[in-house]
Amino acid sequence: MWVLTPAAFAGKLLSVFRQPLSSLWRSLVPLFCWLRATWLLASKRIKQQLVRREPDETKEEEEDPPLSTTPTSVNYHFTRQCNYKCGFCFHTAKTSFVLPLEEAKRGLLLLKEAGMEKINFSGGEPFLHDRGEYLGKLVKFCKAELRLPSVSIVSNGSLIRERWFQNYGEYLDILAVSCDSFDEEVNVLIGRGQGKKNHVENLQKLRTWCRDYRVAFKINSVINRFNVEEDMTEQIKALNPVRWKVFQCLLIEGENCGEDALREAERFVIGDEEFERFLERHKEVSCLVPESNQKMKDSYLILDEYMRFLNCRKGRKDPSKSILDVGVEEAIKFSGFDEKMFLKRGGKYTWSKADLKLDW
Repeated sequence: MWVLTPAAFAGKLLSVFRQPLSSLWRSLVPLFCWLRATWLLASKRIKQQLVRREPDETKEEEEDPPLSTTPTSVNYHFTRQCNYKCGFCFHTAKTSFVLPLEEAKRGLLLLKEAGMEKINFSGGEPFLHDRGEYLGKLVKFCKAELRLPSVSIVSNGSLIRERWFQNYGEYLDILAVSCDSFDEEVNVLIGRGQGKKNHVENLQKLRTWCRDYRVAFKINSVINRFNVEEDMTEQIKALNPVRWKVFQCLLIEGENCGEDALREAERFVIGDEEFERFLERHKEVSCLVPESNQKMKDSYLILDEYMRFLNCRKGRKDPSKSILDVGVEEAIKFSGFDEKMFLKRGGKYTWSKADLKLDW
């Protein structure tokens, strides 16, 4: 009924002014009280109608709880120690700690129970500790007992012996060997020099062993100031790896740049355009898998030697609490993992040698 207020107000006002002047003031007081009551009632009804028409903003602002991250593919850097001194290394020898074998197995079991399908062992140099026996036992545990679809290793290859393949080769799906150049002088400049040993010749020997012991062979290369102009097409095609992972040299504060870093990798860094030119030069290599800094930084689940997830979102490695102390679900919340970028960069692929259908 508040819509009739203008007419009611006019009638009320007219009746007031028809009265003698002496009684006018006495009439104004109740008139103002009536006006105030009418205005309050009208305001309340307008507010109620607006509330009915407008959507419930609180419901719009409510978000679904974030889905928990599944550790589908995990990179376990169980040691930081290495026999090489690569100038751009972004996981340097800041500690010499290695978990007791049974504790490492306990952590791997936790990861399997949380949904892990692929484990990649890295370092440092993973074959350095206990001459590769520690690594071999973890590889066997993950394949024979945890029955993971994929078990892989990243190594510089310098310490691998054929006996290791004889003992543990059947449990390993992929061996990735780091090779940044097919020019031995460039390898020495980078820090991959082996003294009298030749890194490229050793790479070819490892390729033969992988074929003999039915392990898928992969090559990792970090493209930097010293190899960015190199053409590796012919050599890569001859080695015929299942994947050739090509990384753009990445700076990580506290690892290879900054005050607390053990390396000074600034002189190795290349720009995006230089990296793209390298990729263009090798576009005919079918197994090439490129990873720019943008793709690489947040798309890996990295566990350090204490089994802590490392968050690289701020350009450094900020550790979570250990999965051995708080469990995988709690620790992984602080990993900074970008699952969309993981899938976009091709992080999930045919990674079991049983499915690769290789011509051994």
